[in-house]
Amino acid sequence: MTIKYLSLLILFLGPLFTVAQTLVTGVVTDNNNQPVPLANVFLEGTYDGGMSDDKGAFSFETEETGAHTLVVRVIGYREFRKEVVLSGQSVYVEVRLVEEISQLNAVTISASAFTASDESRRTVFRALDIATTAGATADIAGALNTLPGTQKVGETGRLFVRGGDGEEAKTFIDGMLVLDAYNASAPNTPSRSRFLPFMFKGTSFSTGGYSAEFGQALSSVLALDSKDETEITRTDLGLLSVGGDITHTQAWDGGSAAAKIEYTNVRPYVKWVKQDIDWKSAPLSVAGIGSFRQRVTRTGMLKLYANFNSSDFSLLNHDIDDPSQTQLLSRDNRYTYVNASYKDIFNDNWTIRGGVAYTKLDDDFNVDNDEIREKEIGTHIKTVVEGSLHEQVELRTGVEFFTRNYSYDFTPEAGDAISGQFEENLTSVFAETDIYASNSFVTRAGVRVEHNSLTDNVTLDPRLSLAHKVGENGQVSLAWGKFRQTVRNEWLRQQPGLDPERASHFILSYQRIQANKTVRIEAYHKQYNDLIKIKDGIIANDGNGYARGLEFFWRDNNSIERLDYWISYSFLDTERDYLDFPTKATPYFASKHNFSIVGKYFMPKLKSQAGATWSFTSGRPYNNPNEPVFNGGRTPAYIDLSINWSYLPKPNIIVYFSCTNVLGRDNIFGYEYSSSLSEEGVYNRRPIRQPAPRFIFLGIFYTISKDKTVNQLPTL
Repeated sequence: MTIKYLSLLILFLGPLFTVAQTLVTGVVTDNNNQPVPLANVFLEGTYDGGMSDDKGAFSFETEETGAHTLVVRVIGYREFRKEVVLSGQSVYVEVRLVEEISQLNAVTISASAFTASDESRRTVFRALDIATTAGATADIAGALNTLPGTQKVGETGRLFVRGGDGEEAKTFIDGMLVLDAYNASAPNTPSRSRFLPFMFKGTSFSTGGYSAEFGQALSSVLALDSKDETEITRTDLGLLSVGGDITHTQAWDGGSAAAKIEYTNVRPYVKWVKQDIDWKSAPLSVAGIGSFRQRVTRTGMLKLYANFNSSDFSLLNHDIDDPSQTQLLSRDNRYTYVNASYKDIFNDNWTIRGGVAYTKLDDDFNVDNDEIREKEIGTHIKTVVEGSLHEQVELRTGVEFFTRNYSYDFTPEAGDAISGQFEENLTSVFAETDIYASNSFVTRAGVRVEHNSLTDNVTLDPRLSLAHKVGENGQVSLAWGKFRQTVRNEWLRQQPGLDPERASHFILSYQRIQANKTVRIEAYHKQYNDLIKIKDGIIANDGNGYARGLEFFWRDNNSIERLDYWISYSFLDTERDYLDFPTKATPYFASKHNFSIVGKYFMPKLKSQAGATWSFTSGRPYNNPNEPVFNGGRTPAYIDLSINWSYLPKPNIIVYFSCTNVLGRDNIFGYEYSSSLSEEGVYNRRPIRQPAPRFIFLGIFYTISKDKTVNQLPTL
């Protein structure tokens, strides 16, 4: 009886305890109206929710009532939030997700940029590659000359980029300009970079279309990022076939300091290996390099870098018509570069960085008893602020001031002395913004405004880059910009009011990086204006020219175990009407075809790494005064096979060997002609060759540290 009454009570009172169920349905799509599967959909503060299916649809029931917040989350999109009212009736919600802009996944601006870094997520050319490329002998420019867009100009050793000469590629350290980044060299002999690869953690080599932050570079920018503090105290010793060096690094909590003394003396070497140059006193140099790193705050880093170098040499220059007649050429070069920079994060979205750099160059050049002395002092100051204006908008802006004082004195043995000097002050303001329309499309727009005291003109140079992601691993980039550079000192000292030379860059490229394989194809066109033109002894900005080409780069360190290799090819079509050219012609330094294959193979059983580089450059133009066509001659093709070998008998000891031009090819870079006719009525000539058929280098490197596995392989 009791059970019967209890059942009737539940039957009548049950509806009072029943809570209405609300059905929540909807569909999740993206900006392109495509379904988004696996999205997590739920009511905030409850356990009620569901997940979208492959068509983006979702459905779940809830006993909640009143106003609640519906939340939708999925990786790669911004969180979606919408208030819904639950009243027992079905609720339908259309969810439109906005793609989240991720700095790790978003497309990057990469047109004409080769990044070498241990940290970059879009690395094409690692920092280690600069040091271990065969034929480069640990020279930064030598390694970069195996990339597309560059070409071999063996008598200078400098970077010649996309139809530009060696003065059009500028070097920056931690954002600060470097004056004269190459060691002094004899006429028609290659020079090396003053800066060693081991001092830098990252390298960005841009062959065109570079950031508005960088000025005074007509064709190319080489931006070196110095290392932060190191964690290991160590001493490195090097015994070389052409000298020796010693480096000590001291590390402490939050900072480190390093100092290196380098002694280079090729005088014993040139006695053993026959040279094409008649050295009276072969090059000798002493360099001191120092760095200091200290974390000033939790996020702030102070860096100091200094480079001091002194070198000298002398040689006998033989007359073309009568080799028994000689001129004594000598050179004494002293160089100082000091760089101080600071970087800090001052809130969640913004960083500030800045620095000051000082360069002093003193160069004495003597031809018999005639003396030429050049002196240049430059100071560069810069401050940059960069950060996020919005999730999809990044801004970089800054101001810089650059001043340099140049003087020239020519004191002949007989006759009047000639001198000239000028002071140039450049004040620049730049701004650049990256606008991410999505993870697949980014626009970089920038402008650089510059005032030059020599011309008292204010100039404006706009720059624009676009990049669009194609699939998961590829992207197409487009870049355009205007660039300018002060003319060479030799012209300014005669006429300080000359305008800067100008160039416009147009670049289209495709790049794909997947599974440690990289392919890049790039086309470009450069238009030169206001180049220096000399006519009837008058120097003016009346020159012009163009350079256009197609480039290919392929790298693979995945297909064959322990083998890393890359292939690069450049096609160049360029002409200029400048200097004393009687007509528009291809300049002497430009070759139509440039091809390189670089390979590195690690052999664990032999405790060795072997490398080889094969380079080919088609013939370059030269002017033969015996022929009617200006610059109508062509040198033989340049071909070079270079090798290197690193052997580790112990983890902290390396025996290193390298040899350039193993096959001994007689590479000719051009010809020098006599200034007067011979008895036969022709201008005699002699070829410009390599100083020696090969350069052989042997070194033993020893590292002392608590960690016995640390060595110098990454710096060789």
